[in-house]
Amino acid sequence: QVQLVESGGAQVPPGGSLRLSCTVSELSVSLFSTYTMAWYRQAPGKQREVVARVTSGGTRIDSDFAKARFTISRDNAKTMVYLQMNSLKPEDTAVYYCNRFPLTFDWGPGTQVIVSS
Repeated sequence: QVQLVESGGAQVPPGGSLRLSCTVSELSVSLFSTYTMAWYRQAPGKQREVVARVTSGGTRIDSDFAKARFTISRDNAKTMVYLQMNSLKPEDTAVYYCNRFPLTFDWGPGTQVIVSS
């Protein structure tokens, strides 16, 4: 069964940066490389939403709130997905998850991002 483990979350002040990592295990490199992968987030009391996704070919699609601030990337050889987040705002506070898009595997534990002074 595919397992997803996110890391890199922390508490940072507004304007700060973080780099999130996601390790995808129990999935072959060849299969992983064919999937579109995405970062999602869920803020308290809100539904989970897509932050950004990256296709098998490397095309990035960002949500409006992520454009110009967040960058998703992937390393197929390592079956990992990353999210570089810059210029963080308090409204970016959420638990961040990675997963396949649009059909998801079982969700990992996520990593908490808190943007607060």
